[in-house]
Amino acid sequence: MGEEFTVRTGIKTLTFVVGTGRSGSTALSQVLRLHPEVLSLNELYSCIDGPPALSHQHLTGAEFWRCLREPMAVFDAMVRSGTPLPEFIYNRHPEWRYSAETTGIPAISMMTLPHLTDAPDALLDALEPEVSAWPERPAPQQWHALFGTLASRVGGREAAVERSGYSLHRVDTLYELFPEARFVHLHRSGPDCALSMSRHNGYRMISLLREILRRSGVESASDLTDDHIKQLPDDLAPLLGPQYDPALVLDREMPVPDFGTLWSDLICEGVDHLSAVPAEQRTSLSYERLLDAPRQELARLADFIGVQPFAEWLEEGDEILDGTGRRDSSLRLPERALSALRDNCARGEAALGTGGTNSAAVQASTSGS
Repeated sequence: MGEEFTVRTGIKTLTFVVGTGRSGSTALSQVLRLHPEVLSLNELYSCIDGPPALSHQHLTGAEFWRCLREPMAVFDAMVRSGTPLPEFIYNRHPEWRYSAETTGIPAISMMTLPHLTDAPDALLDALEPEVSAWPERPAPQQWHALFGTLASRVGGREAAVERSGYSLHRVDTLYELFPEARFVHLHRSGPDCALSMSRHNGYRMISLLREILRRSGVESASDLTDDHIKQLPDDLAPLLGPQYDPALVLDREMPVPDFGTLWSDLICEGVDHLSAVPAEQRTSLSYERLLDAPRQELARLADFIGVQPFAEWLEEGDEILDGTGRRDSSLRLPERALSALRDNCARGEAALGTGGTNSAAVQASTSGS
């Protein structure tokens, strides 16, 4: 697979930066975009999730293009309802062609294409006839071809790096589909990360959707039926519709310690999935360490993904990261709330300490792969 991948796409390495989100991953994408050898795929698999795109299913080029083009209903609903994520890019530009209110925003256009170009509509138009004409083949091969096509259109990049903030739960799927891929686990102090989650529209929505699934007794939103939705309370059911009152998300009282539980759940699941990835194909990156020693950590990251740690790039990355550092924010919480938050983060902190992705030994053993 690895040799065929290189010959077919021109991409030498494929890396996924995974994590819980709220750990500096958006800033890291900005840094990666500046590297002349890196194709930075920003939030690609946040917008295109699940089968048939993320499966081994055979897809024609036209079928694969529909997966890239079909708007993501929940994201368009968030824009229409006045609760867009700060990570959304496309909806901030009313002069661009698509809108959540009328046409729907193409999935690949919401956060991925505007990260690569100031003219995402033109890039979308250029991709459509090419991708649609591709032969039928397994979905992973279609993805490999897309990476190569995008790399050639933005300057012949050699290393593809996909980074989605909320992605740790998807490691097992990504490794199954892309066994040659490398994985970087970006993580942050549990209490600080959970506090940031509690203030973020997306994670408030994630927490509410988890509550909907729990009440309905199903594992996935795709399993929800009309009967399930009819049985939900009035403050939850509207969240599944095309538009809702933003107060249902923004003004709801949601205890911060509950987000510590969410963080621990995500970390424990993700560390377990990462343990199945060969040690030479994974490493970890601490948000706090990235702020303390940005040039050193970025150089280690570049070495891991297989690109040169150019001095100019390290300087640019240092400047970007210098303005994003917020740590120990949870220490400003009332003592009782902080204590409960720490208790709820304890499982995740323990998993990071014993699961192999947060140890100096793992970092040292993988930094040269």
